[in-house]
Amino acid sequence: MSVIISRALPDARDGLKPSQRRILYAMHDLSLFPNRQHRKCAKICGDTSGNYHPHGEAVIYPTLVHMAQAWAMRETLVDGQGNFGSVEGDPPAAMRYTEARMTHLGAALMVDMDKDTVDFVPNYDETRTEPTVFPAAFP
Repeated sequence: MSVIISRALPDARDGLKPSQRRILYAMHDLSLFPNRQHRKCAKICGDTSGNYHPHGEAVIYPTLVHMAQAWAMRETLVDGQGNFGSVEGDPPAAMRYTEARMTHLGAALMVDMDKDTVDFVPNYDETRTEPTVFPAAFP
């Protein structure tokens, strides 16, 4: 039961699962804001895996793709460039062919995060810290 609560269910405070939060936070570290250029998804997934989510980038990429699909989420949090699949079920292109950055709403989730609005915890190898939740400027 604790695995379901800690990984599979979104947190009611910001509406995100831990894997989604870690991807967006890694994008924040890479400065992939809406006014910046897109970066390769392989880079985003590699940084997320290396710094925050040690389960391999192959499991991170589908979560990143899901956050970029307009038909999968009410509001997209990732602005994808390239083939991110289709509503008919076509698979997305490999991560080396796609690029992404945060949308305005994705970036708005982290507004005022640097002002001690949320708690930070050590990552899996205690070399960095990551937020427990985002301040979530919108519901």
